Amino acid sequence: MTLASKSLEQPQCGNDFILEQKPMDIEERKAGNFWLFKWLFNWTSSSPIMLRAVEKKILSFLKTPYRGFFVDIGPAVGEADKIWTISMNTDSKEEPMVLLHGLGAGVALWVMNLDSFAKDRPVYAMDVLGFGRSSRPTFSNDALICEKQFVKSVEEWRREMNINKMVLLGHSMGGFIASSYALSYPERVSHLILADPWGFPEKPADSNTTRQIPLWVRALAYALTPLNPLWALRAAGPFGQWIVQKTRPDITRKFASAVEDNTKLLPQYIHQCNAQTPSGESAFHAMMASFGWAKYPMVHRLKDLRADIPITFIYGSRSWIDSSSGEKIKAQRVDSKVDIKMVNGAGHHVYADKPDIFNRYVNEACELYKAYATNLNVRDTTESDEEINDATLQVETQQKAEHKDQNSEHALSEGQHTEEVATDLKQQ
Repeated sequence: MTLASKSLEQPQCGNDFILEQKPMDIEERKAGNFWLFKWLFNWTSSSPIMLRAVEKKILSFLKTPYRGFFVDIGPAVGEADKIWTISMNTDSKEEPMVLLHGLGAGVALWVMNLDSFAKDRPVYAMDVLGFGRSSRPTFSNDALICEKQFVKSVEEWRREMNINKMVLLGHSMGGFIASSYALSYPERVSHLILADPWGFPEKPADSNTTRQIPLWVRALAYALTPLNPLWALRAAGPFGQWIVQKTRPDITRKFASAVEDNTKLLPQYIHQCNAQTPSGESAFHAMMASFGWAKYPMVHRLKDLRADIPITFIYGSRSWIDSSSGEKIKAQRVDSKVDIKMVNGAGHHVYADKPDIFNRYVNEACELYKAYATNLNVRDTTESDEEINDATLQVETQQKAEHKDQNSEHALSEGQHTEEVATDLKQQ
């Protein structure tokens, strides 16, 4: 295993960030030669250090110790790529879980999930190549090649980490990458968990017939199509954090309980994750037909995944993601285990909107896999989050009822036997 620039991340409980001049766990960035690139680079030159600081602050709210380090994956896409990784509970002998985040995100957004996931198993969360603190190489402009580059980066990371097999969990774009990886390396995936995955349904033929949308809005959307999705955040420069706070106040609300109402941490983190070279974002742009659809959708591809690999879909009931793809894949994979969970009241960021329910579903899925792998007969838990899910209570209630019935039958039998004896005595 090759680790580059190792660092043990210790929880920081203070209110101020300590910005080191040359920390060892910062991925070096280089400015281009063009004057505009140099100007933009200087505008956000402190971003890697600031990103490191705000990430550490968010992760300081974890209760489980974690370790952060770069994994050197070599020339996967660029000349020498590194993937920023955090690990937890690595002494556990259980099968590890690996987390892939969505567009514009990073490892710190799993802050409400990591403790729960790492309770019984090793957990690894990475900044997907091109995002967060990982290297930002130049991806191909071809959608399929770009997709395979993401897959290669995950496989090289797995090889360097010496992980034989894993439960692979991906959210949004991370779900698309996880699915493509499972198709390419099925022997390395024991269970595929897809949280509101992007890029699954086919783009409908009538998606462009938007008569109810004003002409000027359609014209603006058409003009901005060549641009990366988060270009406005970078164009705002140092005001990017303010834009996140104003345009996405829900982000602050989602994580308020996790970061003790520090309202600036999450907007700052998202801004710093996306203020640098939009490498992964450009790759996403290459893979998409339009923002909501992929050029090569997964709905007709995942049916070819090896039959013995279970799939768990977890959707938010209020998400803009089309959940019907999960149903279609379940219908296609008649000889495989496909489970679909719907989290009521959650949107696209299902892991943050309803973290307790999401965590429970993920942990249940892991236990289901273990039973499925050992050919045990396990109840298919597909209840909504409004239904009772305490299996122990249900079993105890059923046992009490059965015990009561047995006592009643025994009492009845004894009564009948007493009557028969009395009748015999009278006759005698």
